[in-house]
Amino acid sequence: MRKPADGTGTAPSGPRARRAPGVHAGAWWVWALALGTAATRTTNPLLLGLLLAVSGYVVVTCRPDTPSARSYSAFLRLALAVLVLRLGFAVVLGSPVPGTHVLLTLPEVPLPHWAQGIRLGGRVTAEALVFALYDALKLAALLICVGAANALAAPARLLKSLPGALYEMGVAVVVALTFAPHLVADARRLRAARRLRGRPDRGVRGLLHVGLPVLEGALERSVALAAAMDARGYGRTAEVAPAVRRTTAALTLGGLLGVCAGTYGLLTAEGGTYGLPVLAAGLAAALAGLWLGGRRTPRTRYRPDTWGPRSWLVAGSGVAVAALLSLAAARDPQALHPGVVPLVAPALPLWPAAAVLLGLVPAVAAPAHPPARTPLREPS
Repeated sequence: MRKPADGTGTAPSGPRARRAPGVHAGAWWVWALALGTAATRTTNPLLLGLLLAVSGYVVVTCRPDTPSARSYSAFLRLALAVLVLRLGFAVVLGSPVPGTHVLLTLPEVPLPHWAQGIRLGGRVTAEALVFALYDALKLAALLICVGAANALAAPARLLKSLPGALYEMGVAVVVALTFAPHLVADARRLRAARRLRGRPDRGVRGLLHVGLPVLEGALERSVALAAAMDARGYGRTAEVAPAVRRTTAALTLGGLLGVCAGTYGLLTAEGGTYGLPVLAAGLAAALAGLWLGGRRTPRTRYRPDTWGPRSWLVAGSGVAVAALLSLAAARDPQALHPGVVPLVAPALPLWPAAAVLLGLVPAVAAPAHPPARTPLREPS
């Protein structure tokens, strides 16, 4: 035990001084995508609103102070834009949902005979707008869940956990997913700089003066990333025996074919007997092929993420929400899919709502800033 310079107490040393294990990036993405899966199982606006509230509270409680975490507001704006756009399409293009509560009547544009089934203008009913609102809320919830995953765990962290055979593909996906957060951060920085200089940052003129530097910065970042990847030997492969390469290709290709055949068997009534065994065999062969293929990509990991108890809690809470919502949709579809003809107010089903609240487990199990410990005092 050594004494720190400020004399307030003893500083930890040895194993206690190591960085506390956090939540695995994959656990955050499993949690968020599971909430998105749960959102696709219902059109009840009360349940969808509860899902959005749960994901937003967890993001506010658990997100780190990184550029990707600050991009959550951009996903909120995107979800709002999708909501408004879907309602606009329902007003202008109409809806196949019949309705009797006419809100307004727009001038209808006559269309040629080959455009049967499409109309521009005409009656706008409350039933059509409510149906469009329910459908748009489901898509908005899915987008916000993806934004929550991006805010809680940067996609670049997932690259550490990918198998070696998928390293190149993973790098391409990570670069594509991190483009939007960096673009948002650059736009905020440039708009703040223009405001400090007393220049306009809104409107067409402000967009032109901010957009060009943002695109230029994105291009420079791409060139710098390519140079860094080349300097680090990206794409280098190790020499393996030809038999290993052929075995890897056969296992991977056969595993993918087995997964396709097994999935088709599970989705059809005739293949219910062989679907699950073929799917399991295909997954095993594909995983074996990925493991053998990883031998061609020698690489090391610096401070790899560990999948500890907190990661299991985070991922398990999201999977539980998705599983319970899927079960509720199968047992009581009327509660999770309220009707619009006739137009009735949606009701909040109790046990599906309680299942959604399980998604709040990460706010307790993995807060962003755990309470600090009281420093120890040396005996006088």
